[in-house]
Amino acid sequence: MVRWTRGAGVALAVVLALGSRAFAEDFPNRTVKIIVPFAAGGSADVVPRIVADWLSRKWGQPVVVENRTGAAGNIGADAVAKADPDGYTLLAAPPPPLVINQNLYPKLGFDPMALVPISVIARIPNALVVNPSRIAAKSIPEVIAMAKANGGATTVATTGNGGTQHLTSEMFQMMAGVKFQHVPYRGSAPALADLVAGTVDMMFDNLGASMQLIKGGQIKLIAVASAKRMATMPDVPAIAETLPGFEAVAWFGVAAPPKTSMAIANKINADINEALHDADVQKKLANLNAEVVGGTQQETADYFKSEVARWGKVIKDANVKIDQ
Repeated sequence: MVRWTRGAGVALAVVLALGSRAFAEDFPNRTVKIIVPFAAGGSADVVPRIVADWLSRKWGQPVVVENRTGAAGNIGADAVAKADPDGYTLLAAPPPPLVINQNLYPKLGFDPMALVPISVIARIPNALVVNPSRIAAKSIPEVIAMAKANGGATTVATTGNGGTQHLTSEMFQMMAGVKFQHVPYRGSAPALADLVAGTVDMMFDNLGASMQLIKGGQIKLIAVASAKRMATMPDVPAIAETLPGFEAVAWFGVAAPPKTSMAIANKINADINEALHDADVQKKLANLNAEVVGGTQQETADYFKSEVARWGKVIKDANVKIDQ
C-alpha cells in the first residue's frame, strides 16, 4: 500500500508543472489545426487565416484552417471541445459559439465556458447599411423617424436568429423604440445579395463583409456601431451619437479545448500577440476595417465573460428565441 503524503503531493505537482512547461517549450512539433465554425470567405474565416499564416512561419509547422460549419458555430466548437487538450486543435470564432449560444440554445453538446480562452485577434464594428433605392434616410435620426412612420414594415436582413447581426438589430429596436420586420438568412453573403437586389431594406453587418459594396455604391452606409467614430472613417457617425451607449462589434476569438494547460495557452497567446504586432498582419487586418486587440490570456477570459453577460441581457430583454 502506497502512503500518500503532503510532500509527495507537492512533489507531483512540481513534476507536472515542469512537464507542462517543457511540453509548451517544445510546442508545436507537428501540424496545428484551427477550426473555424463558419463558411470560408467571410471575416470569420479571413481574420484567423491571416494569423494562422504568420504562426506557421513562426512555428515552422503547418497551421491548417478547417471550416466546420453548422448550428450557428456549435458544430465546429463542439469538435474543438472534444479534442485533445494539447494545443494542436484550436477554435477561432466570432461571438456566437463562444459567448452567445449558451443563452439561446436550451441544450448544447459542449460547455462554452469550459473552453480555454486564448486571445481576441481583432474586432470589426457592425454598421447599419441600407439599400439606397429603398431607404432615403441619410442619418440615424432619419432612419428612426422612417421606421416609426412605417409601423414595423421596414425589413432588416440578418445572418440568422441569435447572430451578432440579429442581436444588434434587436438592441437598436429596443433603444430606438422602433420595430423592424426580421428576415433571417443563412449567412452574410445571401443577405447582402438580397440587400443589393432590394429584396430587403437594411442590415446591420460588419464592415469587413460589406465595405466593397459600400465603396461601389450598391449599398449605403448610415452609421457604425463602434462606441465612437472610426479613425479610418471620421466622417461616418457612430450610432451611439444618437443612441448613447450603443455598441456592437464582431470580434474574433481563439480558444482551446477544456483542460488545456496554462503553459500551452500562454505560449499560443504570446505568439498570437507577436503576430498582431507584425506590420504586415496589421495592414491585412486594417484592409478588413479590423481593429487589432490582443492582450493577455486572463484579459481574454475576462472579456469573454463580460460578453456573455452583455449579449445575454439583450437576448433576455428582446425575448430572442432560436429556431430549432
